[in-house]
Amino acid sequence: MESDLGTRQDRERSFHDRWAGEVDPDRLDPELVATCPTTPETLHALALLGDLAGRDLLEIGCGHGELTAWLALRGARVTTRDISPGMIEIGRRVARRLGVVEKIVFDVGPGETLPYAGASFDIVFGHDVLHHMDLGRAMGEVRRVLRPGGLAVFAEPLGHNPILNHFRVASPETRTPDEKPLLFADFAVIREGFTSFRHREFHLCTMALYLWFRWGERLDPNRVRYWKRLIDEAGRYRRPFAALNALDRGLMALFPPARRWCRMTVIELRK
Repeated sequence: MESDLGTRQDRERSFHDRWAGEVDPDRLDPELVATCPTTPETLHALALLGDLAGRDLLEIGCGHGELTAWLALRGARVTTRDISPGMIEIGRRVARRLGVVEKIVFDVGPGETLPYAGASFDIVFGHDVLHHMDLGRAMGEVRRVLRPGGLAVFAEPLGHNPILNHFRVASPETRTPDEKPLLFADFAVIREGFTSFRHREFHLCTMALYLWFRWGERLDPNRVRYWKRLIDEAGRYRRPFAALNALDRGLMALFPPARRWCRMTVIELRK
């Protein structure tokens, strides 16, 4: 129902506005976020985008704006849309600091409704956004605004792993009440109307570091976002992460069904 969607969007907006109020945009580092060795899903998703020079790219959900600025620095004509005015302002300040604010259109609004003409973009990109939205509505809009032959790439959390789901339940203060990590069953909705669909999963054995954060370092998951710690402290955890990530790749090659227990999936679609 429209009223239910509006209420959900209001909660998402309020949560992310509060989070934006905790962020210092002068300390954000787009290059670190885009090239971090402990986020192979981001490395893979950005590599899928290819040469961005002169491409019209829509980013759904700018978050803190690091990737927004990074995409613009690589020559894309970026339009970014986020439901949170606070996050949009953070993204604008990061872009201004890096000299690309004039190359980006910043737009406040939900991803389920895109105020752009059909076939407006070569690429649609999102990182950790689909699981916050009405999936069917959002993907219908993605298909509509993509040009024929256009590319859509999304990096999203998965919801099959019971250990990860335990951490989600244990950290209600660092997530919204309506977000829903994707299930493989959701791929049928995502791929509808696209000519090609591929996905690749990341983070299974590497989640041992989450266990270390919780019971080794005694970090409260309601106060510390573990995924963000892996970025901010990448130098500290790089070597154990690399070993665990190599184990992941070997395990999934030998036993592909293990992919469903991973934390993240990267989805690649062609219209």
